Amino acid sequence: MDSYLSAGDISAIGLTIKLATLVTLILLVVGTPLAWWLARTRSCLKGAVGAIVALPIVLPPTVLGFYLLVAMGPRGPLGQLTQSLGLGVLPFSFPGLVFASVFYSLPFVVQPLQNAFESIPERLLETASTLRAAPFDRFFSVVLPLAKPGYLTAMVLGFAHTVGEFGVVLMIGGNIPEQTRVVSIQIYDHVEAMDYAHAHGLSAGMVAFSFVVLLVLYTLNPTGRRK
Repeated sequence: MDSYLSAGDISAIGLTIKLATLVTLILLVVGTPLAWWLARTRSCLKGAVGAIVALPIVLPPTVLGFYLLVAMGPRGPLGQLTQSLGLGVLPFSFPGLVFASVFYSLPFVVQPLQNAFESIPERLLETASTLRAAPFDRFFSVVLPLAKPGYLTAMVLGFAHTVGEFGVVLMIGGNIPEQTRVVSIQIYDHVEAMDYAHAHGLSAGMVAFSFVVLLVLYTLNPTGRRK
């Protein structure tokens, strides 16, 4: 194993797991109310909000990374806000990587949750309402149990998508060891240096990880089983 994974590789793996875990947790907190609103609202803004959420799916990562870099830079609106709060600027830092990853992986969490919420029969919520259950009670006692498959999908896809990022993390985080150098960047560095042994070790791990992700989605998600 030592011949395939260097100290830098292990550091990149640890940083990637830390980033993906934090981003997934943030996305579940942010994505739940957003997905619930998209699933239940009749507002004319639903289409526009849904399109904004889905933008990272169709935009090239470098385009998204460029505009996030500009927005978070010293003269950008987000950069001016963070500077006024005494936080400095976010590009080329781990917090900046977290922020960009949250935005980039947003649709991979929101859309499964939205689909799960939309599949819940309205009559169940109406029944809970007639039993005088408060909105929060209905959500935690009725919605969440029924939406478990959607949450499983959202967590797995959000985590996996963050692990596999390249263009956005390179634009926002750069290539700083132990701060922003994640697995995808580390593989790129190995290939650029023609260090194929270490590139193969990390790449094979990513292939195995991707297979496990798909295996989890297809075997543990009850919505994918034949009735």
